[in-house]
Amino acid sequence: MNRVLSFFNEFLKKNDGSLNIFGKTFKIVIVFMVIKILIRISHILIDKTIESRKNKAFTVDEKKIDTLIAVLKNIIKYLLYFIGIMILLDIFGINTSSILATAGLGGLAISFAAQSLIKDIITGFFILFEDQYSIGDYVQIGDYQGIVEELGLRVTKLRDFSGELHIIPNSNIGTVTNKTRGAMRALVTVRIPYEEDVDRVINVLEEVSQTLRKSNESILEGPNILGISDLGEYGIEITVIARTKPMDQWGVERDLRKEIKKAFERENIKIPYPRMDIVNERTRRDRD
Repeated sequence: MNRVLSFFNEFLKKNDGSLNIFGKTFKIVIVFMVIKILIRISHILIDKTIESRKNKAFTVDEKKIDTLIAVLKNIIKYLLYFIGIMILLDIFGINTSSILATAGLGGLAISFAAQSLIKDIITGFFILFEDQYSIGDYVQIGDYQGIVEELGLRVTKLRDFSGELHIIPNSNIGTVTNKTRGAMRALVTVRIPYEEDVDRVINVLEEVSQTLRKSNESILEGPNILGISDLGEYGIEITVIARTKPMDQWGVERDLRKEIKKAFERENIKIPYPRMDIVNERTRRDRD
């Protein structure tokens, strides 16, 4: 033990007993290793505490719980890193107490320099407590839309369907469209030629809707045939709608189109397409 202490005194301290550059580096590494360990322990404790609460009698929205966990973990992480920075400054002989004492005097200047950061944090708290969206929600924020992967104190991270990650400062978030709150609408437009019997087609669509309603658990209401919605250039348009679980509307639309296509082939119902009749000059004169 004495040899270990003498080793540290020889290589990590100066002759006056203060830490040399190696000693300071070693102490910094130890401090931030301890901070990393404390962060990991705090995350484990938070997860276990929340998990035990989930098993209680009361029920809470799971997405909201996940969002609160993420924000709480961020707060603890930032707090521990702040403590680490204060220790780091103290290691290099910078008087942290004077910095903290003059923080009030320099608060005005800091506030001007960190207006964006403060606005991000304040907006993040309002988004969280107003429950505008939670982790896992599919939202549109400005020109970006995707699934919320992280709601932090400063930024919101959206992952779109192409895999791109959009990192949006909370202060830049204005109008939010949340597409996962409540039932969603699946809409399919079916086109048939003018020559087809509309009543017969609607009966076939009703049969398809009834069959799909029984087999697809994502459908909450419908599908319902709204009837003729447009008389287009190449045919008649019939609209079919259904109410679905959040995020399942696209799957229901795909299944509905597939079953309609199979039913139309079975019933020999045609799909309209652009056609061009070419009449030569002799044929036109004969007609005249």
